[in-house]
Amino acid sequence: MDFCEGFQHKNYAPIPDEERIPVKTSEDIDREIQRQFDALYAKYDNIGILLSGGMDSANLAAYLKPGSHAYTFTSASGEFDADIERAKKYCAKWKLQHHFIEVTMDDFKQFTPIVMRYKYAPVHSIEAQIYKAAIQAKADGVQLMIVGESSDLIFGGMDKLISPEWTFDGFAKRYTFLDPKLVLTNPVDQSELYERYRTGETTIDFMRFMDEVFAVESSGSYLNAFGAAWMPYYDPYASLVMSEPLDMHRVRNGEPKYLVRGLYAMKYPELEIPFKIPMPRPVDAIFKDWEGPKRAEFRKDIPMEQLTGNQKWQLWCAEQFLNMLEK
Repeated sequence: MDFCEGFQHKNYAPIPDEERIPVKTSEDIDREIQRQFDALYAKYDNIGILLSGGMDSANLAAYLKPGSHAYTFTSASGEFDADIERAKKYCAKWKLQHHFIEVTMDDFKQFTPIVMRYKYAPVHSIEAQIYKAAIQAKADGVQLMIVGESSDLIFGGMDKLISPEWTFDGFAKRYTFLDPKLVLTNPVDQSELYERYRTGETTIDFMRFMDEVFAVESSGSYLNAFGAAWMPYYDPYASLVMSEPLDMHRVRNGEPKYLVRGLYAMKYPELEIPFKIPMPRPVDAIFKDWEGPKRAEFRKDIPMEQLTGNQKWQLWCAEQFLNMLEK
C-alpha cells in the first residue's frame, strides 16, 4: 500500500523456489549453510549476527569465525533475561564478542521516524531496534549482518498459526492483530486481503497466505531496517527449500521445525532444544502506561487496558506515521 503520492512502499521479494537449494535432512542444511558461509567469508572479513536465545540464530552462530560480533536485544524490565542467558552460552561456545542492545522508549522515538521514512509506511516494532543494532554494528566495523528470520517460514515454524485447521473467519480473526472497528473513528474493512485466499464457503488457503503475505511482511521488516542503516545483511535459510512436503503431523504434535531442531542438536548436543523464542521486543513494558493516541482519527473510548503491548505499539506507530505525513 502506498500511503502518499510520490513515495513508493518498498516490498521484499522472496527468492523464487526454483532458485533455492533443496534440503531433506538436518545434515543437508548443515552442508549448504556452511557452503554459504564459505562464500561470504571470501567476500567479507567481518561478519556479525543478530543473536537471540532461539534455535535459528543459534545455529547460524556456529558458522561464524571466533571473535565475530553478536548482538542481543535487552530491556531494563528484565523480561528477556532467560533469552539473554542462552545467547551468552552460544557466544561462549563459539568465542564471539557479545554486545547487548537495550531497547527503550527513547529509542522508539528516535529511530521509528527514520525507518518509517525509509519505507514510507508504518513499521513493525522490531524495525527501530534492528536499526539501532545495525548502526552499532557499523561502528564496530561489521561489514555484513547475519539473520535467521526465514527459518520459521521455510521449515514449519509459526506452529500456532499453521497447526490448526482454520476456517476462513477463524483465520481472518486470528491474523487481524488489531480490529480497526475497536480503535478508529472511520474504520475500513480489510477482508479483501483474506478473500484472495478463500477456497470455499468456510475455508481458506492459509499456507499460501503465509507464503505470500506473512513472509513478505516479515522479511520486509529486516529489509527496511537494515536498508535505512545502509548495512548489508544476509539470511542463509532464505536460500533453502524443503525437498519433501512439510510433515504437519510432526508440527502439530510438538515438533515444529524438526529439521532445524535436528541441526541445533548437532551444534549444541549439551543443551536442551528450545521452543520458539521470538525476537525480544519490550513493547509490553514500554507501553504499559501509555494512555493512547490523541488524533481525531482514533476513538476516544479505546479500551487501552485490554490491549497487548504489540497492539499499543500499532496504535502509537500509526499516530506517529500520520504526524509524519503532515510535516
